[in-house]
Amino acid sequence: MKHYQFWFVVGSQFLYGPEVLETVDDRAAQMAREMSKALPYPLVHKVTAKTNQEISDVVKEANFDASCAGIITWCHTFSPSKMWINGFAQLQKPYCHLATQYNRDIPNDEIDMDFMNLNQAAHGDREHGFIGARLRMPRKVIAGYWQDEMVQERLGNWMKAAVGVAFSKDLKVMRFGDNMREVAVTEGDKVEVQAKLGWQVNTWPVGELAEIMDAVTDTKIDSLMSLYREQYDFATDDVDTIRYQAREEIAIAKMMEREGCRAFTNTFQDLYGMRQLPGLATQHLTQQGYGYGGEGDWKVSAMTAIMKRMGENGNGASAFMEDYTYHLAKGHEYSLGAHMLEVCPSLAEDKPRIEVHPLGIGGREDAARLVFEGKVGPAIVASLVDMGGRLRLIVQDIECVKPIFPMPNLPVARVMWKAMPNLTSGVECWVIAGGAHHTVLSYDVTAGQMRDWARMMDIEFVHISKDTTPEKLEEELMVKDLVWKLK
Repeated sequence: MKHYQFWFVVGSQFLYGPEVLETVDDRAAQMAREMSKALPYPLVHKVTAKTNQEISDVVKEANFDASCAGIITWCHTFSPSKMWINGFAQLQKPYCHLATQYNRDIPNDEIDMDFMNLNQAAHGDREHGFIGARLRMPRKVIAGYWQDEMVQERLGNWMKAAVGVAFSKDLKVMRFGDNMREVAVTEGDKVEVQAKLGWQVNTWPVGELAEIMDAVTDTKIDSLMSLYREQYDFATDDVDTIRYQAREEIAIAKMMEREGCRAFTNTFQDLYGMRQLPGLATQHLTQQGYGYGGEGDWKVSAMTAIMKRMGENGNGASAFMEDYTYHLAKGHEYSLGAHMLEVCPSLAEDKPRIEVHPLGIGGREDAARLVFEGKVGPAIVASLVDMGGRLRLIVQDIECVKPIFPMPNLPVARVMWKAMPNLTSGVECWVIAGGAHHTVLSYDVTAGQMRDWARMMDIEFVHISKDTTPEKLEEELMVKDLVWKLK
């Protein structure tokens, strides 16, 4: 993983003289150092910009520096906004406007015209904000005192979304075969997605994977088996089946490493030369940060990888998920999410266990998989869909609960949740918006971060929350349909 940083670009001008500019520069460097202690990524003071040329130069440098995931601006003094036009017109990185000031309080006894000339953020940031609005820039505006915990938390959340953008721009997805036959939502315009989101989505033959699997040594399998025993409980004596999953994992990882891919897909309809559908193999790979999508769903595979990267410590609790069935008892309505084999153990409440069971689909051998219950707590489910001419990101707030039944005969990982605003209205809203049956479920990434990510990527965003109704959503979608057709 790349080590990202963010650049702090502070605005001023020559009008105030060298002494004021020296103070501004020192304060900007101090603020960057202090805030970096509380932020998930370093904030580096790059320049106190006083001219059109300085701003253009730092923007060009940011655009071509792979370690720079975005710029954060602040105007300590009055920075005439025309000097920002050329730079902003060229900016290709995410942009956040931090509207703050160096001092928290007005110093009653000290305030004079010298103080006023130095501390002009209250109107400097407004001048600066105008040009962002005038240029219709996708931007995040965060206002408040720079040392306040809430301001730093919001800035950190935006940083994680911006890192998701940087990660997306370089993302390669490996497809083993095509998508499941006749399924609409797993289709999409891969050329448009690469132009918009940066993803390179290509196909490799399953037969090549089978050949690489045949070449995996027992020594490598033994090493991975030891890791399995450390991380999971073995609830089966069928070691040979687990070893076959280890063989699949090693081969998939080798191919992805060779091609620089961070996400992959497969389908039970194309397992040429393979004895089992990858289950445990996929789950352990996704636990390491790889994205995955079942039935060839490359969009959810990429989004899983991106949301993992945006999560805690750069590999958060996010996973490929599918709504399987509902519990519709009045007043106790829940969704039960699962998949055939591949739900990531980053969602697990307790230590997952390895079990071997028949799959019942695909016509292959019984497969080893991790079985567990999901964690309790607030989360989201996200779905990226191709609406024909544009992409739509749909995010729904959910509350994950301990499953109300033990379900002893269900041999897969499962998560149960309450959908917002409630199950039936939530389902209606999801269906009205065109949400897919495949999603990314995340405990670490918020709807606000996904809104920021969508804004940076210039794609449509739909949020289903506790306050959403089907009627309001229909009106919102009608307006958005008109807006996006004009873009």
